[in-house]
Amino acid sequence: MGLRFRWLQLIAVDFYFAILPFCDRRRWWMKGFLIGWVGFRVVSAPGKVLITGAYLVLEQPHAGLVVSTSARFYAVVKPIHENLAPDSWSWSWSDVKVISPQLGTETDYKFSHRDLSLRRVSSEGSSSFVEQAVQLSVAAAKAGFTGASSEEREHFRDQLLQGLEITILGSNDFYSFRRQLEARGLPLTRSSLAALSAFSSISTNTQPGEDEIALPEVAKTGLGSSAAMTTAVVASLLQYFGRVDLPLHGAAKEDVETDLELVHSVAQAAHCAAQGKIGSGFDVSCAVYGSQRYVRFSPSVLSSVQASGRLITPLEIMKQVLAESWDGERLAYALPPGLMLVVGEPGFGGSHTPSMVGAVQAWRKRDPEKATPIWNALAEANLSVEKGLLHLKTVAGSGKFYENILESCSTSSADKWKILHGDTPGSLEVVMSLLETRQAFLQVRSLLRHVGEAAGVPIEPPSQTALLDATMEMDGVLLAGVPGAGGFDAVFAITIGSTVRDKLELEWSRRGVLSLSAQEDPSGVSLEKCDPREV
Repeated sequence: MGLRFRWLQLIAVDFYFAILPFCDRRRWWMKGFLIGWVGFRVVSAPGKVLITGAYLVLEQPHAGLVVSTSARFYAVVKPIHENLAPDSWSWSWSDVKVISPQLGTETDYKFSHRDLSLRRVSSEGSSSFVEQAVQLSVAAAKAGFTGASSEEREHFRDQLLQGLEITILGSNDFYSFRRQLEARGLPLTRSSLAALSAFSSISTNTQPGEDEIALPEVAKTGLGSSAAMTTAVVASLLQYFGRVDLPLHGAAKEDVETDLELVHSVAQAAHCAAQGKIGSGFDVSCAVYGSQRYVRFSPSVLSSVQASGRLITPLEIMKQVLAESWDGERLAYALPPGLMLVVGEPGFGGSHTPSMVGAVQAWRKRDPEKATPIWNALAEANLSVEKGLLHLKTVAGSGKFYENILESCSTSSADKWKILHGDTPGSLEVVMSLLETRQAFLQVRSLLRHVGEAAGVPIEPPSQTALLDATMEMDGVLLAGVPGAGGFDAVFAITIGSTVRDKLELEWSRRGVLSLSAQEDPSGVSLEKCDPREV
């Protein structure tokens, strides 16, 4: 009977997605029935790589180019109880269970219907990001049903009374698995990483001793796990409660802007509350919208989250946040055709981004006379990289001509590109765009090293500099750098064509760098058809 019922559930899933375009909010009962029959909702959100805009993206009007990746966090939501008796004590409280198979934890909560807060009742580990995501998502859902019919409000209440079981899964690329590979005697290659089971158990970072930069409890690879996880949980709950209709992963869908704006507002608030500070928000924005050119919002938008403490309820917080006017800027973006993102994990256990950002900000306040010219030069260099990549998109319209030039450049080093293709105006335009983008990025790296030295933080440590220089000397490599705030946790490269990736992977492996499976995936937060463990 179990297999037969699961088979019927899968048929219901396909039926749900077939009728989804016809299920607007006036037909909430149809979606509610199908969600109850299928038994779960699954939403995913991508990790990120910040190509340009490190540190500057904290301030308007500076922009950052951020690329979303195929590494994704998944949140699976389903009810705990099939139904509840009318006289049940849980009319005031609901059960919430958060399961993390990779950490081997199950955390039980009681959710208060009065103030929409969570109370942890089990002794196992918890995540402030998940807790804030649950509280603020339920609050946002309730706020959205304020003007709804009594039937809709009762349906929302019944969903809460059934309880919430939330299972969280992150792609292996978010975490360091080099110790497992080394223990098995496997080489540090992408194929070795692929040999591990999906959503493998995570090892804690037990490296002895204390470094100047604190290491995280779990060794991460710097792809924005907390933002992706928070966004996935928020979006899955809003989808579960019928507040949003998210696009299916990989499929185009119209009229989703309002839904994505809601997910973005709640996820930014939850991430901010969990961190205890208002960051730039580019990682959450990327998790929601995918690859983009990002200019941050005014920090005042989230002032109610920071000032809340225990003085106001999650519902009051969300009412204030949802009433705010978000003044950030976002432009959909993707790498030019023929260019590929490659991400590597050097194996130093990660860096503590807030500490590095704080040190850089302190340096700017301490020595503005020296800091300001460097800051302005860094902004100009970032803009040059951005313009170069956008111009490559323009010249890519020449089609086969563009493809042939890139194919030739992929088999030679950058110092030969102009010699090989400088004989015709069309060829020269493509090659000069590549070379100018590359030169501007080298300037970005140089200025970031200067910032790091002045602030006393390892934005591009010497070990990373040697690795990146060697990478950029390889045939077919356009750029190589440290993403975001930099440090020891990750490196990235942009290669010309996919064939370069294999050669780069071998070179990185020889230098002790594990090439991750993650590639660019421009999709943002998305609805999934099934539990990813069943794929």
